[in-house]
Amino acid sequence: MSSPYLNLKVVEITRETADAATIHFEHPQKQKIDYKPGQFLTLILPIEGKEVRRSYSLCSTPHEAPRLSVTVKRVEGGLVSNYLLDTLQVGQEVKVMEPLGNFCLTCAPANQRQVLLFGAGSGITPLMSILKAVLHEEPNSKVTLLYGNSNEDSVIFKEQLQQLEANYPERLHVVYIYSQPKQACDYRGRMNQSMIIRILERLQLAKISNGVYFMCGPEGMMEEVRHALDVLHVPADQIFRESFVSTKLQDKQQQDQHGTVVSSEDDGGITTQTVTVIYEGTEYSFVVEPDQTILEAALEQDIDLPYSCQAGLCTACRGKCLSGKVHLEEREGLSDAEMEEGYTLNCVGHPLTPNVVIEIG
Repeated sequence: MSSPYLNLKVVEITRETADAATIHFEHPQKQKIDYKPGQFLTLILPIEGKEVRRSYSLCSTPHEAPRLSVTVKRVEGGLVSNYLLDTLQVGQEVKVMEPLGNFCLTCAPANQRQVLLFGAGSGITPLMSILKAVLHEEPNSKVTLLYGNSNEDSVIFKEQLQQLEANYPERLHVVYIYSQPKQACDYRGRMNQSMIIRILERLQLAKISNGVYFMCGPEGMMEEVRHALDVLHVPADQIFRESFVSTKLQDKQQQDQHGTVVSSEDDGGITTQTVTVIYEGTEYSFVVEPDQTILEAALEQDIDLPYSCQAGLCTACRGKCLSGKVHLEEREGLSDAEMEEGYTLNCVGHPLTPNVVIEIG
C-alpha cells in the first residue's frame, strides 16, 4: 500500500481578497495527483514546534493538473490560516495527505443536467472546483451559482467567475447576494428560503427533473437552502452538502441531552477496551480509555494512523469495523450506506465491546 502522504511545492500564491489567498501546489516531479472535483487537501504544517493539520477544499480541478490549489481565508486568531497567509512562501514544500472527501461530482461528457450550487463566504471553494469541472467536461450541462457575501469586496474568485461567465454565457449564471452591499444590487440580505425560491423561479429552475444540488457555507445558510429545496420537492438523493464545522462543535455549549450528537447503538456505556487496528499490513493493539477516542489512544502510543479534522467530518481516519461495536460521537462524514457497511471514524469512535477490529485502507 502506498503512503497517503505527499510533499508538494508552493508554486504561486494568488491574493483573492483582503483576507483570502489561493495557494497553488505542484508535485516536485510534476506528477499528476488524482482527485475528484469537490474533494479537499489536508495540509500538515510545523507551527510553534508542533505538527498541525488542517483540511482545505480544492478549488482547482483535475484538468488543471499538475497544479492543485486551495483557498485560505483568514480566521481571527486562527493558528493555521494566519501562518499560511503571513508566513508561507513560493518555493516552500508542504507535507499533505492525498485528496479525500465525499462531497464531489463525477463528470461525464454525455451528461445533460442542471448543476445548482449554493455557497457563501469560503464555502465557494469546493463549489468552484465543481463548477469549473462541469463547464470543462460536460458540454451539454449548465451551472447556476447562488453566491452570498457581505459585500462586493469580499467575493472570492470574483474576477475568475466573471471571466468564466464571459467564456460560457449560455452555460454559467452567477447570482450574487450581498448582506451589506456598498452599491445597488439585485439581491440584498442573507440567503434565505424565500429568496432562494424566488431566484430559482425567476430563472425557471424551480421545477426541473435533471438537477443536482450542492451547498457549502455556514450551517444557517445551508438550512435555508434545504428548506427551500424541500418546498420545491427536490428528492433528497439529488442534494449534497459540505460542512466546514462539525455539528459536535456547534452543539458543544448546548449540552445535548443525549450526550452525543450522533451515535451508533450504545449497549450500556463506554468502558476501557483493547482495540486492534490493521493499517498498511501491520496490526496494532492498544488500550482505549473511556475518555479517549480510538485515534487519540493510537497517537498516544506513537501509532501513525491517518487523520485530519479530528471532528468526524473529513473521513481521513475512516476504517471498516471487522468485528465488535463502535460508538460514534459524530457521523457527519459517513453516508448511511457506509454506516451499514460497517465503516467508522476513529477520530470520534469509542469501542463498546472487547473484540473491536478496524481495518484502514
